[in-house]
Amino acid sequence: MEFKSPVYHVISVPIEKVEPNTYNPNTVAPPEMELLYQSIKADGYTMPIVCYYDKTQDKYVIVDGFHRYRVMLEHEDIYEREKGMLPVSVINKALDQRMASTIRHNRARGSHDVDLMSNIVRELHELGRSDAWISKHLGMDRDEILRLKQITGLAALFKDVQFGKAWQPAREEETEEL
Repeated sequence: MEFKSPVYHVISVPIEKVEPNTYNPNTVAPPEMELLYQSIKADGYTMPIVCYYDKTQDKYVIVDGFHRYRVMLEHEDIYEREKGMLPVSVINKALDQRMASTIRHNRARGSHDVDLMSNIVRELHELGRSDAWISKHLGMDRDEILRLKQITGLAALFKDVQFGKAWQPAREEETEEL
């Protein structure tokens, strides 16, 4: 079967059927949001919102494009011009793969909230993903993953880490000799 990129099958979806994901760590400052609004106002939507279609909810969950979605929600002129319809390309991937896609899209063009990134690392760990998997799929080095794990403060994130034995408590007989 030949692979065909989702962008070749963009569909028009009512904004009411689109919802944000719960894990996006990307933030956009107000001046950049205004610039995005001006861009969409002047040029229209030039990139589709990347979504996963949740059949059980009959909703399109955003993987990439949350801020483009927000522009339509927050600007009546855009909503009216577009007749409340968003251009969407659909990917069919498991949650961990969608999380990885979101991070890859975001890291290619912006910055992330550290606490939210820490939560993503925690969630991926809870989904059974190793540090090596996270490194490969999110484009992080081991030190960055370690720092993000430290922020969450969850011991469970370190259960597979081998620690050195540079210090060991002294035994009773050793302390009596001192």
